Amino acid sequence: MVEPNEEEEELSSLFKSGIYRLEPNSNIIFIDSVRLLNRSYSRFSVSPSQYYSRFFELDRNEEKTRVSSNSTKSNRRKRKFHELNEREQSADQRHKEARPLLLRAHEALLEAKDLLSFLYNLRKSCCSSIQTQSSVPSFIDLGSVWQAPMYEISMHFHSKSLLPNATGGSDLLQCDEQKLVPIFNNLVINDTRDDAEATFLDNSYIIPRDSCFHMSNLEQIHNLIPGNPNNGYNLIVIDPPWENGSARQKSVYPTLPNRYFLSLPVKQLTHSEGALVGLWITNREKLRLFVEKELFPAWGVSYKTLIYWLKVKVDGSLISELDVFHHRPYECLLLGYSHGFLEGMDSEQLSTSSCLPENQVIISVPGDYSRKPPIGELLLNYAPGPRPARCVELFARELLAGWTSWGNEPLHFQESKYFESKRTDE
Repeated sequence: MVEPNEEEEELSSLFKSGIYRLEPNSNIIFIDSVRLLNRSYSRFSVSPSQYYSRFFELDRNEEKTRVSSNSTKSNRRKRKFHELNEREQSADQRHKEARPLLLRAHEALLEAKDLLSFLYNLRKSCCSSIQTQSSVPSFIDLGSVWQAPMYEISMHFHSKSLLPNATGGSDLLQCDEQKLVPIFNNLVINDTRDDAEATFLDNSYIIPRDSCFHMSNLEQIHNLIPGNPNNGYNLIVIDPPWENGSARQKSVYPTLPNRYFLSLPVKQLTHSEGALVGLWITNREKLRLFVEKELFPAWGVSYKTLIYWLKVKVDGSLISELDVFHHRPYECLLLGYSHGFLEGMDSEQLSTSSCLPENQVIISVPGDYSRKPPIGELLLNYAPGPRPARCVELFARELLAGWTSWGNEPLHFQESKYFESKRTDE
């Protein structure tokens, strides 16, 4: 575990980068998603109270949860006698293999007192400032109507430059530019070094520097394929809307049958020198088998390893008991390599420069439902090909500096209500 003097260094690193390494070999990492996201912005910052609001609200309802715990325990006792079928047994076996690693990761978190103190202060500072969510237009509904090609988003760009003056010094010149561009089925780009502000149907959105998004349905994703493989992507992160009962019941987002994802053009999006592919997946055994036997082979992806995302509350406790069968407090990011178009290149050659980490656990407090932590930066060193790496997220619901984001609602978490003006002393 990290020694006391190293803890101070790691805490300092957390404040700067959003990353806290709980073990010297970096296999267990805590991340503050808000600090990681804020590295994409210059004039704005993601509001912690908005990002973490779901779990602060859970704390407020703690008493209500305790009242219902007796019935929950009763249900668990009934489940004890349920005989697992073959798939459930396979899933349970995977869990048993991961369990010691996840327990060790959680113990490392609970031993990091300075980190727990950081989380306590985060909760204390945020609970009083949670805002009520406002209604916003549904990009999914708007993008499906016949008028979709006529919708435009107003992009407001800010730029600064130094110009020499008559005294031999320099004057700061600030320029503002505004553009109207189609919002659907179009690559919308902010190629400046500053945040852009955008307006769509009277709602404001924040677009990070050096980022772009393509908002469309699955039928239009082929418009994202570059004409030249040398302009393809070295890092591809995918968070599919897998079919699951929870999402359907909560009506959070529409899901798709598994077969739809077979048509994703991962090979065509891959850089000529190959790409690292990260796929978020739930703990359902049927889904895991589908990915291993059908999806990765259809994409031409060679599976290598996985990263566990362990979800905790702001007091350091797990969001649910580790061994609850149908509600594990973790998800997995499967990692593999997509071969490029260079002759003779295989997955072993792709991974020779920097081996993927084994048994890595990422710990964080989750944001909104199904919102994944921004761990793309942790994967960059393992992406093959030139630097800086070209990165794309498929089925994205937010934007990152240096990334292309595709999906039917990539601006979902970009509305201005999720942000606050960045302090000048940061």
